[in-house]
Amino acid sequence: MSRIKLFLFLPNLREQGIVLALVFLFAGFSLATPHFLRITNLLNVLRQISLLGIISVGMTMVIISGEIDLSVGAVYGISAVTCGLLMRAGHPIWVAIIAAVMVGMLIGLSNGVLVNYGKISSLIVTLGMLNVVRGSYLLITQGLPVFLSSQTVCDPRLPLFFFLGQGRVFDLIPMLTIFFVAIVILGYFLCHRSLFGFYLRAVGGNARAARASGINVERTKTLAFMFVSTLAALAGILNLSFLSSVQGIVGAGLELDVIAATVIGGTSLAGGEGTVLGTVIGVLIIGILRNGLVLLGVSPFWQITLIGGIIIGAAAVDVATRKVRG
Repeated sequence: MSRIKLFLFLPNLREQGIVLALVFLFAGFSLATPHFLRITNLLNVLRQISLLGIISVGMTMVIISGEIDLSVGAVYGISAVTCGLLMRAGHPIWVAIIAAVMVGMLIGLSNGVLVNYGKISSLIVTLGMLNVVRGSYLLITQGLPVFLSSQTVCDPRLPLFFFLGQGRVFDLIPMLTIFFVAIVILGYFLCHRSLFGFYLRAVGGNARAARASGINVERTKTLAFMFVSTLAALAGILNLSFLSSVQGIVGAGLELDVIAATVIGGTSLAGGEGTVLGTVIGVLIIGILRNGLVLLGVSPFWQITLIGGIIIGAAAVDVATRKVRG
């Protein structure tokens, strides 16, 4: 009975196409390599996609609002660097974490103000911010990595900080995955069960009509930019916790993976449409595809090529779907 109900429910999902793609990928790699279905490998996939997924939830909201943010990879990097340097300077870990999150939030606020009140294209603003932010933390660190250890950080709570990124619940489920699930739940309620989510769709669908209805378009979009930057900052901190270090080039190219997962998940680049569930499926598709290709020994260059092709295909499907609806 449960299978019948699931079968009846799937055709009503907007994400049915990508759900089928995910099932085919999962089944294909399961048959192609015996290592894919191992519990350790599947948990490893979940851990690997968690940070990408956290940021993608925020990017979904930005794209639904009709904008785009190319600076998330740089925010991811500078937040990790900020947190690491403050901890090494002797500040309490909780102070370093809050400061790093605030850095990300302020960058998002800057993006929102420049785009919505400065009337500059979000593509240009966030591309410029990407270079400003990345250049800033490369200047601060001189391109050198920042390492954390009991010798460089005096706070006795350092093991607890490392547990946030390296720990496992019940010695099985990665803490990174726990954070990812929590952010997905938060994003779902914000995007689909709150007035803010309604505003996002109204603004992305028709900003002029939304403004005429009394919605503050500029504030709604600015909040979306702040949300994705805050999540990028959180992901950067968790990455620092997982690796115990941060490299000068950390986050380079991450923004492309985030946008890819969001678009593959069915969020329309034209704005106004998209779901958190779809984005989660898009993130899973990217994670399973990369993991399966690695297990099969396929060159990483082919991975980049395939994901690029999938992005183009997803964008083409989005355009075709909008033409049919129009």
